[in-house]
Amino acid sequence: MSEEKNTQSTGKQGAAKGLLVVGIVLLALVVGGLIFWGVSSSRKAAAVQAEQEQLLLDMAQRDLEREYQDLNDEFAQFEDQRRFITDDSVKRELNDKYEAARLQVEKLQQELANQKRKSGAEIAKLRNEISTLRALLKHYVEEIDRLNKENEALRSENKEIKEQNSRLSSQVNETRRRNEVLSERMTLAEKLNVTGLTLTALNKKGKTEKKVTKAVQLMATFTIPQNNSTPVGEKTIYMRIISPSGQLLGSAGTFPFEGGQVEFTARKTIEYAGEEIGGIAIYYDVNTPLIAGDYTVELFADNFRLISRSFNLK
Repeated sequence: MSEEKNTQSTGKQGAAKGLLVVGIVLLALVVGGLIFWGVSSSRKAAAVQAEQEQLLLDMAQRDLEREYQDLNDEFAQFEDQRRFITDDSVKRELNDKYEAARLQVEKLQQELANQKRKSGAEIAKLRNEISTLRALLKHYVEEIDRLNKENEALRSENKEIKEQNSRLSSQVNETRRRNEVLSERMTLAEKLNVTGLTLTALNKKGKTEKKVTKAVQLMATFTIPQNNSTPVGEKTIYMRIISPSGQLLGSAGTFPFEGGQVEFTARKTIEYAGEEIGGIAIYYDVNTPLIAGDYTVELFADNFRLISRSFNLK
């Protein structure tokens, strides 16, 4: 009886142990499954997050590349305006700085393009380099704008100076013209005046001859009025008589006039004291046949043409 009880007790204990082992194994399997599921989920989440981060980095890279291209295009648009920077050292410094920054940007772009996985640090470095380009471009624009304003100011100043010079030149020309007129008036004021000029044909007796073809002399008479502006002293008056055919009558010699030598018909020297001298006569002794028509008489003195008049002789 006692042995039977012991056997039953032992059997119960073995069954309990078996159930316990099964329970522990099941629990281990559940825990292991949970751990595996957790690890797997975590890995999937990390992969998704990493993929999202790479997408964001790719977008950031593309945005920066577009921004760089826009900056480079904008910089190229200033090619014509950069000619306003006449200081070679300034232009060289600006170009060198921009070129160095541009090459660094392109190097970083190439490195990123060759990488399957993007680096946030390298994207940030690219962003900083593009910011440097933007600052240089801004400085370029400001420098060109400053130079444009300076050039505009210089153009306005030059225009004003040209206008002032033009006005001054006009004033100088007007003053010169007035001085020339004044000088001419003063010179003309010194010229001997002649009034009452006549030309008369004379016969052998010194009387008036109605027919010029019979004349043995031609007499020109005139008056020199008073002129306080004319220098006093001895004056030689030269007479020229031009025949109807255009020939000079007589050839008594030459006198200087306006830089040349002029032939004359006859001359007379008088003493001029500033007072009126009337009845002055100059004679030409006819030595060639005369014809009826218009005769021109010219009088000269002191390098002036005093008078020129035509007379019709029958």
